[in-house]
Amino acid sequence: MPRGTTLAFMALPLLALSLAYYAQSSSSPLGPAPHLGTGLQFSLALSSLIGYAQAAVQAPFRFKTVEQPAEAVFGADEDDYAREPRPRFTRKIIAVGDIHGDIGNAEHILQMAGVVDENNNWSGNVDVFVQTGDIIDRGDDTIELFNWMEDLREQALAVNGIVLSILGNHEYMNAIGDWRYVLESEKKTFEPRDSRLEAVTTGWLADAWAANYTTAARLPLHGLLGPPNTDYPAPDGSAFARANAGPLSHAAFSFVHGGLAPTYPNLQPFPSAINGIGSSLLRRLRERKPQPLPHPPSSYPGLPAGTTREEARMYSADGPLWYRGWADEDDRKVCPMVDAVLEKTGTRRMVMGHTPQFDGILAKCDGKVIIIDTGISHAYNGALSALSIEYTLEPVKGGGWKEKEIVKALYADQDDELLAESTRDLDGDLW
Repeated sequence: MPRGTTLAFMALPLLALSLAYYAQSSSSPLGPAPHLGTGLQFSLALSSLIGYAQAAVQAPFRFKTVEQPAEAVFGADEDDYAREPRPRFTRKIIAVGDIHGDIGNAEHILQMAGVVDENNNWSGNVDVFVQTGDIIDRGDDTIELFNWMEDLREQALAVNGIVLSILGNHEYMNAIGDWRYVLESEKKTFEPRDSRLEAVTTGWLADAWAANYTTAARLPLHGLLGPPNTDYPAPDGSAFARANAGPLSHAAFSFVHGGLAPTYPNLQPFPSAINGIGSSLLRRLRERKPQPLPHPPSSYPGLPAGTTREEARMYSADGPLWYRGWADEDDRKVCPMVDAVLEKTGTRRMVMGHTPQFDGILAKCDGKVIIIDTGISHAYNGALSALSIEYTLEPVKGGGWKEKEIVKALYADQDDELLAESTRDLDGDLW
């Protein structure tokens, strides 16, 4: 067989794989088919398999590029730009805190932040949307809100966007049987009414939480570090180990509901150590037979029999669901402890909800700690807000890169606020 025919024959399977992958997803801003949960449906699993097979023949890793004008290369004239092969990278992230049963205010905020259009469908104007838990309780719109989140997840995936969903303490409370903050009017939205207990323990809501929600998230700002929830430190042999040990090392944000306490023992590898414990506890709650009746009016059922020490610690006061230290403690006490937590988790900033800041999003410790629960539900009537993160990585004339983060609080009823802005010069290879 002639040499050219042989090469063409060898290339055909790769070409077919490429076409199949691009039919499923054009070059994603976060890398191929990221893993978003612990029980992915077949379609997500298949897209991940195709994506990573594609990645094996593409070097080093696909990431979102934007067309550059000549001035986008720092210090470059037109001739320099023509010789500059390195792409410019951007990522836009929006995060929203506790929603607590209020779909009207949630729709208002996501429209304001550009996550959804006027019909409340995914707009395509952001790369990632993160919700930090406590969608449930204190309001009536549980069914509508969780169904909407699943719709947005599918719509986003279809156009290379990502929805990252975090479980809050109230989701866990409902699964446990602690219904102290469930409104009687909300119970009536479930038909038949007693189907609510099934939904949050073994039914459709429990299924969604197991498949598409995590207790913690690590979101790399650049796809070279891996898809969402790529562990830090990266395990030996990981395709992302080199990038996570290089100049971009900690270019990531952490997202949890309550907070990552300096005293919490299961911070590494982040976030899989926490998410593994959370998945184990949720599985244990699903397996109770019979499921206990909720409190009130029945007695508080507590954590299930067989709960491990790690599971109990995760649900304790210094666990990621309940910790309030970053929000409540004096800066002089907590800020000296921030860098140690960021170092362990491979991140630059930590974002959390849980502790309401009714006047607006709170940034502490030079913007390294950001609390985004502003009481947006009508149960609180706090500020209608969203967190905006804009990241760019620009090639520099002659070599190197310039990295920029802009972190803002966006408001529906007041002026936006710049919370943090940083620029870094990076030398050498990024991967």
